[in-house]
Amino acid sequence: MTAVLWAGLAGPVPAVAGAAGVALRSRAEAPRARLVRAGGSSRTPKAPLGGGPRGPRRLYEQARRAWDRPLTAYYLILGSSLLVTVLGLVMVYSASMIQALEYSLPASYFFRKQFVAALIGAGLLLLASRMPVKLHRALSYPLLLAAVFLMVLVQVPGIGHAVNGNQNWIYLGGPFQLQPSEFGKLALILWGADLLARKQERRLLTQWKHLLVPLVPVAFLLLGLIMLGGDMGTAIILTAVLFGLLWLAGAPTRLFAGVLGIAVLVGLLLIRTNENRMSRLACIGATDLGPKGECWQAVHGIYALASGGWFGSGLGASVEKWGQLPEPHTDFIFAVAGEELGLAGTLSVLALFAALGYAGIRVAGRTEDPFVRYAAGGVTTWITAQAVVNIGAVLGLLPIAGVPLPLFSYGGSALLPTMFAVGLLIAFARQDPAAKAALATRRPGVRWKSMRRRVKKRPSGER
Repeated sequence: MTAVLWAGLAGPVPAVAGAAGVALRSRAEAPRARLVRAGGSSRTPKAPLGGGPRGPRRLYEQARRAWDRPLTAYYLILGSSLLVTVLGLVMVYSASMIQALEYSLPASYFFRKQFVAALIGAGLLLLASRMPVKLHRALSYPLLLAAVFLMVLVQVPGIGHAVNGNQNWIYLGGPFQLQPSEFGKLALILWGADLLARKQERRLLTQWKHLLVPLVPVAFLLLGLIMLGGDMGTAIILTAVLFGLLWLAGAPTRLFAGVLGIAVLVGLLLIRTNENRMSRLACIGATDLGPKGECWQAVHGIYALASGGWFGSGLGASVEKWGQLPEPHTDFIFAVAGEELGLAGTLSVLALFAALGYAGIRVAGRTEDPFVRYAAGGVTTWITAQAVVNIGAVLGLLPIAGVPLPLFSYGGSALLPTMFAVGLLIAFARQDPAAKAALATRRPGVRWKSMRRRVKKRPSGER
């Protein structure tokens, strides 16, 4: 009986096994079929090498490709400068309310003046960003002559006025006044870039006399006019611009070190002969007000930063601006920002300036036009050096130089040329051939034409 059963089952077994194998294969191939129908690959995905996750690596590659795009510098300059300006308007309003009320003025008095200056500066930024490079070079000499003329007028009795001990202002009538030395920075950059570019085209920069003359004598003329008014801070920034231009021009190390040594000796002499400057130098890192209150501003700036914490006390809730901190809306506005916005706010401001500086260096490094390289490098040196000097003074790491934070502090005379300089960087970023091509594809007209080319022509009888 067992044999009969075994003989009867012996035949159908292969068929059952074959059916089971077909069923198993169909189940195994179902996902592959779905992948093929969906447009995917029929191959089984392999695990990444090393067993690590692919997500972070993919994100890194995408970020790197986005960072290397032609318009990265363009958007960094435009976005960071506008964000710093808008945030500066907010902080000017918050930091200046109490001081305006002390002068029996409306609480929004300083904010309204800064807002008008920002609107005019936005127009200058747009104008500079649309001007061709040839026009920028043509304006360099008239701008330099106008800056020197105005800086000479500052020293004429009855025309120039002193503010906080520095005679570097010209009153234009009413509440408006002008500081010509701020425009002198922009004039030196444009004129120096044009001068060095023309000499490089003639291959004259290999000779030290052509490298220094007339760039250094004209810079010393501007420095002398500034120092006649006692403005040491602006002189430091102008010196940094001069060294930036010499560095970009490829000045030899010995020549560069010699000019730097002379500048340091002159600076030390000017500091030693002035009691106010010596007291500012002694307040670096101070935590005590001093016997006569010499370090009052520096110490209260540290107090403001320390009381901000991680996220600050909130907009308008600063305590130090209630008469304790001098110049809360100009030189020490960064301290008020630290108190009201905290560490997160101050790091955000630093990140925006870092992005602007990186974009400027990128524009200067990727261009083949010598004028664009010198001008972009000079503007980047100006903005970053002034930001470092201002923030370093607020942090107690540098002496208080009395320079505003670019695009952030109150002051129309400082805001207008700085926004024009940012417009220069935007114009130079647009001059890159790859950036030109990328911007051309984003114009509405080009898109419409490209889309119209893709539409097939219909037969004449078809409606």
